[in-house]
Amino acid sequence: MNTSLPAAVHRQPRRSRYAIASTHDQPLLEASPLAEFIVFVEPESDQVRLLNAFPLIGIAVSDTGATELQNTLKRIYRFKTLPEVPIIRLDPSTMATEAALVAQVLESGLDRLTSHMTKVHTELVMLRRERETLFENYRAIENAFHARNWDSVTEIFSHAPSVDPKDEGFANLLRESEIEQIFPVSSYAVSGFALHFRGLPSGRSGQLIVTLDYVENGEGVAEWLVPYSSVVADWNFFSLPKACDGGHRTLRLRVSATGGTPPELSLGNVITNERYAARARIPHADLDMRPLAFRVFTGLPGVRPTSLPNVFVPTSLIAGRRVEDYRLPVELLRGVTNVSVSTVVPDFPTVRFLEHEDAIVCHPLSEGITAGAIRRVISPGTVRISARAIIDHPEGQPGAVGFLLTSLSADIKGEIAALGRPGEKRPTALFSGWTEINAMQPADINFMLDTATTRAMDLVVLSKATTGSVDFSWLKVFNFRLVKHIEARPVQEMANAR
Repeated sequence: MNTSLPAAVHRQPRRSRYAIASTHDQPLLEASPLAEFIVFVEPESDQVRLLNAFPLIGIAVSDTGATELQNTLKRIYRFKTLPEVPIIRLDPSTMATEAALVAQVLESGLDRLTSHMTKVHTELVMLRRERETLFENYRAIENAFHARNWDSVTEIFSHAPSVDPKDEGFANLLRESEIEQIFPVSSYAVSGFALHFRGLPSGRSGQLIVTLDYVENGEGVAEWLVPYSSVVADWNFFSLPKACDGGHRTLRLRVSATGGTPPELSLGNVITNERYAARARIPHADLDMRPLAFRVFTGLPGVRPTSLPNVFVPTSLIAGRRVEDYRLPVELLRGVTNVSVSTVVPDFPTVRFLEHEDAIVCHPLSEGITAGAIRRVISPGTVRISARAIIDHPEGQPGAVGFLLTSLSADIKGEIAALGRPGEKRPTALFSGWTEINAMQPADINFMLDTATTRAMDLVVLSKATTGSVDFSWLKVFNFRLVKHIEARPVQEMANAR
């Protein structure tokens, strides 16, 4: 490695110079091995050029050269860009040996160190650029993260509505049964969902019944009773007052209706997973591997997404309980008995069951209260009784209809008679209040109980006159529907029990 290069090889000029000397000593130093390491400066020049030079040592051969170099360095020190440079004197008689020694130190040690530091500096510059790039990427990610979290509600899943010309609609299906939809996302932190409706009926009398529960144990989350008139032909948001917690579970949505023709639910595109397609107990051609059009949201509970036109809050919260929603069987309705309290004795049956319509007729009388009792149909845990009523004659006189729940051992007629005596309270009976009804105008009866029933009870259908006449007041009550809450053990407790 110490072999000198052939003369034919052209040596490139040195890029960096580490020694400084006066031009007074230039003739002697240029003939020495230090020539390529030295930058020569004019002592009397107004400008000092140190191009590609970083003086670490000053070299002088004569007293005059040393003096001129000191004066030049003083001018450079004023800029405070260089540390103090030591000056060494070389003896002209031994300059070749001494210059070779200094050149060897500069070239073998310092030069390699400087070259290494230059590479390190280059690497540092590259690392700095990479760091700036990483910071820019981090800021972009951070901005995106904050932008997402600044949204009060975030959509995590959706099925866009898709219209098929062959769709028949769910008008009868929603009234006779229910549509069930499983959400394909975890329940954790879900704060609401949206359903899409593509059509609204002309007569908007009735209500949608929407229930949300967990698949794993049937534990309910919330229930919404939505009047048809509140639904818009677009996305409708159903909010929760508290985000779902308690671990990652599967949410199940149930939609049914009571009353007239309900708003038309939209369906999504065909999917391949049958588990997440909408289904019903009654087969329907539209529900062929297609889900409902819905969107699932997380975020602040009770806050409506800005892109959705309206919001519905839960009618009741059923956390920790299992929901059982069922219709009264026809066999029980057939057993209705007349328990009317009135001084009027009509010459026609005022209470009877219509076999071809699955409805109970409860014709009001001009005096007193007409009543029909259905025995032992209210089971423990019932929280809501609903039905639909209509005076089925165009000339029928208006009336009022209501429900009464009595214990099995109670005097039903005595409880009914007590309704006509203001101020008298009967702790063993529960009264829904009166709902006025006119001819050919269906009305919904919703009897929401403050607390679930703790024992079996009788259901009494009531009617009375609201005017002086009851002509043609053929009041029919039908589509009886009961909702029962059953206590459900949490998943964690069941796991611990095992």
